[in-house]
Amino acid sequence: MTQHVINSQLVRLDVDFGTSTTEVINNLAQIVADAGRASDANQLAADAIARESKSGTGVPGGIAIPHCRSEAVSVPTLAFARLTQPVDFSGPDGDANLIFLIAAPAGGGKEHLKILSKLARALVRKDFVEALRTAESEDALVELVLGVVNAEPKKASSSPVAATPTAAPDAAAVGASAGEITRIVAITACPTGIAHTYMAADALTQTAEATEGVELQVETQGSSSVTPLPAEVIAAADAVIFATDVGVKDRERFAGKPVIESGVKRAINEPAKMIQEAVDAAKNPNARRVAGAGAAQAASPEAAGSGLSWGKRIQQAVMTGVSYMVPFVAAGGLLLALGFLFGGYDVAGGAQAIALQHSLGNLPGNEVVIDGVATTFDRSGLALYLGAVLFATGQAAMGFVVAALSGYISYALAGRPGIAPGFVGGAISVAVGAGFIGGLISGLLAGLVAAWIASWRVPRVIGSLMPVVIIPLLTSLIVGLSMFLLLGRPLEGIMSGLQNWLSSMSGSSAIVLGIILGLMMCFDLGGPVNKAAYLFATAGLSTGDEASMKIMAAVMAAGMVPPIALSLATFVRKNLFTPAEQENGKSAWLLGLSFISEGALPFAAADPLRVIPSMMLGGAVTGALTMATATTSRAPHGGIFVLFAISPVWGFLIAIVAGTLVSALAVIAMKQFWPNTAVEAEARKAAVAA
Repeated sequence: MTQHVINSQLVRLDVDFGTSTTEVINNLAQIVADAGRASDANQLAADAIARESKSGTGVPGGIAIPHCRSEAVSVPTLAFARLTQPVDFSGPDGDANLIFLIAAPAGGGKEHLKILSKLARALVRKDFVEALRTAESEDALVELVLGVVNAEPKKASSSPVAATPTAAPDAAAVGASAGEITRIVAITACPTGIAHTYMAADALTQTAEATEGVELQVETQGSSSVTPLPAEVIAAADAVIFATDVGVKDRERFAGKPVIESGVKRAINEPAKMIQEAVDAAKNPNARRVAGAGAAQAASPEAAGSGLSWGKRIQQAVMTGVSYMVPFVAAGGLLLALGFLFGGYDVAGGAQAIALQHSLGNLPGNEVVIDGVATTFDRSGLALYLGAVLFATGQAAMGFVVAALSGYISYALAGRPGIAPGFVGGAISVAVGAGFIGGLISGLLAGLVAAWIASWRVPRVIGSLMPVVIIPLLTSLIVGLSMFLLLGRPLEGIMSGLQNWLSSMSGSSAIVLGIILGLMMCFDLGGPVNKAAYLFATAGLSTGDEASMKIMAAVMAAGMVPPIALSLATFVRKNLFTPAEQENGKSAWLLGLSFISEGALPFAAADPLRVIPSMMLGGAVTGALTMATATTSRAPHGGIFVLFAISPVWGFLIAIVAGTLVSALAVIAMKQFWPNTAVEAEARKAAVAA
């Protein structure tokens, strides 16, 4: 028999679940486990708390909807608590006392997400929320919720949502003049695609329905399904709303349309304001528009203010470039390391020649003629040949690193028309010796120029050629001329100076650099500062010089410390950590050994003032020790599993062990002498339960 997503066992009315989000989520997770819906309450709580740490799940009306996918969950489940003591879930109107925990199986299909999205949509209805507040029994509340999640969906209309004259209070001031219709299309999307995506969609839709002179259609880019807006609806739209926390899929469909952009929660909290801004943008010829053929970018201060600032866009663009670059680095760097493993460290001197001149049927000896000169290698035969092939493949992958960085920075700023100029700029950066610094500059230059050219107003006959011919051509020309004539030599000088400085470092100066890199790697555990240090190390790794390999070793070792240290601390002083943190500690050590710094994020998000300084202290020790022992790494990733590419191994291991012990002792001391009230409350509760 099919289980309902909620039953009376999963409901608690008028209870005190503590004073923090962690306590409330832990209690709800325990309810789910007690009902047989989850195998491990601690794991479910940890997954929900990790999601909560990204952004609070409080929504208007004193409601919160913590939610997650979890391996511990066996069936789609809703748990509900009506609290006597409201708790802060970062909602727009204060603390929340109506709490739904939405628990989805990690590997589940999409049907259950459709059910859960119905609940999220109902939470924007005032009558439904009032019924939740006044329900007199668990069974009555279950019947109320099931009436929503089991309801048949409304048939989709083939036309935009029509406005009605029954205006809602917050929508009364929104709309066009009598007789005028403003057609708006919107995209809503949140990282998990379970709740906020659909709540934002319904908040906008209900406001539009209650607003005279506005027609709205929304495309929800959530987890359950994505039904694209019809092309004719987009073509007829006067303005676009992007209420998203992630990238908009197929953004170029909206090219040229006036756009209002924000995070998804603003559409839930301020739907009337966003619709009014969209109406105003539709009437403003200088409004910021979606990039693309004939698309005008922000030309006025008020238009620019309606979207992301240029500083934020550039920051996001650089992070996008780094994220797309990392697979090239990881694949190429590990292939280089494997090439050394099979072919010996001298294979780098002839990998291309060996791979091209020989085959499985014509294996090389230990002496190979390269460019007319006989070169002797330590190894021969199949080992040397495979090593050369692996190394040459890795070199090919690493050859794309700077171009990928530049190309995808440009892509993030200008969309598809920016890809080709960005890659061209990156390739030129390599050719002139500007390296990854040149890649950063050329990517930003290409993206900004492409976005500027896309803002030109051109005849329709030329507009169709803009994204595929004119923008890539003109932008590539401008970037190429700029790099060769203006920027190339200065950037090459900066890169050469940096490399010479790194190569000359020894003694105390190298140790200082190691400390700085260790601090950066542990500051935000996978965030922009961490990624900047990693980019610095991996981009330099492609040069193959000794200083760059020392930097790579320091970065990787320091990045391994936080998860291992926190795992150790949870074993040594279990009572200083919440049950969720104790559960995370059971697996964090493996993430640390694999060089996944993000394994420490749940700890840092829950208690940043104690955790982050402790981790930075250990990271600084590790970075200093790797530099002091002249440890090098030829691999950009892999942690303990690429020891074959690290030398000396003992220096690497000593640095990690020392940093781990320092961080573990520091975080224990911080939590011991500066107690966490939330942890103490949970410890008292566990003692009473025992």
